Amino acid sequence: MTFPPESGAMRFFRSIGMEGIGWSLRRLHCSVLKDALVLDVGSGGNPYPRANVLLDAYEDTVERYHAPLIKDRPIVYGMAERMPFRDQAFDFVIASHVLEHSTDPAAFLSELMRVGKAGYIETPDAFIERINPFRFHRLEVTDRDRKILIYKKPSWRPNEELVDLYERKLKDRQFINYMKRHPMPFYMRFYWEGKIAFEIVNPEVDISWSIPTDIYTNSGNTGDTKQTARRTLVRFLRLLFSQNRRNRIIDLLSLLRCPSCESDVVVHEGDSISCRKCSAVYSCSHGIPVMYPEGNLSRKCD
Repeated sequence: MTFPPESGAMRFFRSIGMEGIGWSLRRLHCSVLKDALVLDVGSGGNPYPRANVLLDAYEDTVERYHAPLIKDRPIVYGMAERMPFRDQAFDFVIASHVLEHSTDPAAFLSELMRVGKAGYIETPDAFIERINPFRFHRLEVTDRDRKILIYKKPSWRPNEELVDLYERKLKDRQFINYMKRHPMPFYMRFYWEGKIAFEIVNPEVDISWSIPTDIYTNSGNTGDTKQTARRTLVRFLRLLFSQNRRNRIIDLLSLLRCPSCESDVVVHEGDSISCRKCSAVYSCSHGIPVMYPEGNLSRKCD
């Protein structure tokens, strides 16, 4: 199956020079069949409307600037490198702006292939990450000849001289506005089916370094009229384009497996989910399964 990278609306706005709008519309573009079951990995505060099931590691994290986690459809707390879902449970898996955060990209990509039959991956491109690094991105990612190339970052800002040149010579309002008007070259977009071709260019690099904790500010200005209008529009489009009726009746338990022993035999018992094979017990938080590999006994469903 061929996945067109752009919708008709995206192409139209690009053709009239409004690439920024065309780029924004990509989140409404998911060229799968109506009955396809879609997972959004690392869904965060702005899940793709077409996704039926969500997976995120945290209720709250500085890595998304404390943006509230959206929980408007079936959702599970778990790790992307060891997902609590059965083999081939999903027809399509979206992983947008999450791979670059991973400390184990090989496991991350292997899990995408295990739980999904096809999917879409999006990250900042390695070029922009190299000159304008994010403090919580551990990887630089790009694609070449239908293969994802991954560079491990030995620190959050490994190319000091290059970053300094960029910040002194190029990082001004004019260049930032150029990136907003022409965003596509600055991102890596990758569709796959069956298998993800990838290479970790420097596997020997240790990326377990600690993320700086003294530099975080909330990126959203709650008093900004434009930001408020944008959030309202995003909520409306998500409501309009989501499969809300279908999502409400999804049998989430039938998709789950134990992330500790990889058994499909899990049952819902009272306010927790139990594995019949290894006896691991996974609690729930406000009805959301908390399924980390070691289990979590401290939180209960409300």
